[in-house]
Amino acid sequence: MNSASTLTEILLDGISRGAVYALVALGYTMVYGVLGMINFAHGEIFMIGMFACVYAIGTLSVMWGDHVVLNLTLGIVVAMIFSACYGYANERIAYRRLRKSHILAPLTSAIGISTFLQYFIFLNVSKEKVQFPRYYSDLLTTNYISIGPVEISYLRIAILGLTLLIMGGLFYLINFTRLGIALRATAQDQLMASLVGIPVDKIIAFTFILGSALAAIAGVMVAMYTNVLVFDAGYRVGLKAFTAAILGGIGNVPGAVLGAMILGLTEALTTLQFGSEWNDVTTFAVLMLVLLLRPRGLLGERVADKV
Repeated sequence: MNSASTLTEILLDGISRGAVYALVALGYTMVYGVLGMINFAHGEIFMIGMFACVYAIGTLSVMWGDHVVLNLTLGIVVAMIFSACYGYANERIAYRRLRKSHILAPLTSAIGISTFLQYFIFLNVSKEKVQFPRYYSDLLTTNYISIGPVEISYLRIAILGLTLLIMGGLFYLINFTRLGIALRATAQDQLMASLVGIPVDKIIAFTFILGSALAAIAGVMVAMYTNVLVFDAGYRVGLKAFTAAILGGIGNVPGAVLGAMILGLTEALTTLQFGSEWNDVTTFAVLMLVLLLRPRGLLGERVADKV
């Protein structure tokens, strides 16, 4: 493979990673946009989506056989529902009663929820790595589209396509719907929003539910790509997605996607030049450099429409 095709392959890998980080980072940035707080249990919601999909696929296969497209689609839907339920429970337990407390109170509560969810899976589901059923992932991971000397798997195309579709959907939701107006109003001033009749509690709960559902989609994509699930998978991806959100400008939806893409490309180029063990070093070096030059991130925190 020549240098041009190698570079193209690396760039595609970076964009695929960035798209996964973006799906998770959108959850972080939406919650921050509405509450001004970081949901540190969001990575574990991502991990729960992975496990929920695999166990749903197994159950459906036993019920009516290995119908790949149907079982995989329903597995993703089940993962989104499970993750959304956990996200809603997280909002009710870790945030709702602590919104007016000192900022450290909900932060500590969220970290506690994160630890609880991680070890709940560790103790009650699996301590070891769980394999994603290859019968279902091979459809997307072993089929390719050739563009010159470069082959792009269906899974990479699906990840990038989903990210673009979801970002477009969020843009439309936030800017052109009544719900979007309610989201932006709640993000600007919760008291004033409640005075004009906006159900603030429901809007905030919806933000957690939507962000958690997006994390579940990312979890399924990663599980299919790596074919491995593990109880602490959410920690690393969650940390990277949080970094991406800060890099682009926490609370800024386009910024979260931009930061995720930069992060994915940085990791891919680092792997090419120095090896994967240097990924975290270069990732956080880039983050520190950007924050030194632009403390609010690349696109900044847009207060007026930051959801």
